[in-house]
Amino acid sequence: MRKLIIGMVFLVALGLVVDFGSAAYAEYRISRELRAGASLTADPEVTVHGFPFLIQAWEGKYDDIEIRAQGVQSDEVGEVTIESTLQGVSAPLSELVNGTVATVPVDHLSGRMLIDATDLGQFLDIADLQVSAPPASRSDGTGGSGGSGTPTAGGVVLTGTVPVGPLETTVSVQADLVLDGGQVKIVASDFYFGPEGEADFAIPDPLAHAVLGLFTRTIDPRELPFGVQPTEVYAEGSQIVIEGVGDNVTINLDGLQRR
Repeated sequence: MRKLIIGMVFLVALGLVVDFGSAAYAEYRISRELRAGASLTADPEVTVHGFPFLIQAWEGKYDDIEIRAQGVQSDEVGEVTIESTLQGVSAPLSELVNGTVATVPVDHLSGRMLIDATDLGQFLDIADLQVSAPPASRSDGTGGSGGSGTPTAGGVVLTGTVPVGPLETTVSVQADLVLDGGQVKIVASDFYFGPEGEADFAIPDPLAHAVLGLFTRTIDPRELPFGVQPTEVYAEGSQIVIEGVGDNVTINLDGLQRR
């Protein structure tokens, strides 16, 4: 009986090793194919969720695959991080790992582009830009600086040193994050003086519009994974996140980064 139990434990352990090893190899091969197809400078992180992996591979249907690529060069905002979650992926394992599969049916796809404060500051030409939590109350998304479109999950507070007349002044603004025709608008709608409402800077009225305009810009999120269209934009920590989703789509594995 003891030998039988030991044998069963050994077989279970061996099965786990084989399963995890197979998943790790598949993740590595998929990562290499994605890197080559999207001309990335480093292998993206690929995680195949679900256990056991070998049953998913046998059936050619994967519950959940997560992809994350950091340091992706953007045409507009410097380096960004792109993430994608693929749910219900249909593809033979052999074709996934050897790169012979070109298109893959996916039940649900979500893709995100994350822009941190440093790269957003370079995009806005504000070297010390900080991105922080949205204020307690925000505008209706129409934007005091001429914004239009559909506001999504809230606004954001942007702080940075900008020219105010002849002086360099550190100011904070309340900005709306707006989707408009597939593009993302960051629209500075008002100055922000903190939760206590005490101003530590003063902007002359004739200069107010111009200063708000320094924090206002439009981003074309063409780096969203697999060409997914943006459906939401929001602030998360010190980052701006642009996200898109799609259902029952067929993706091209060469399209992790589309330009």
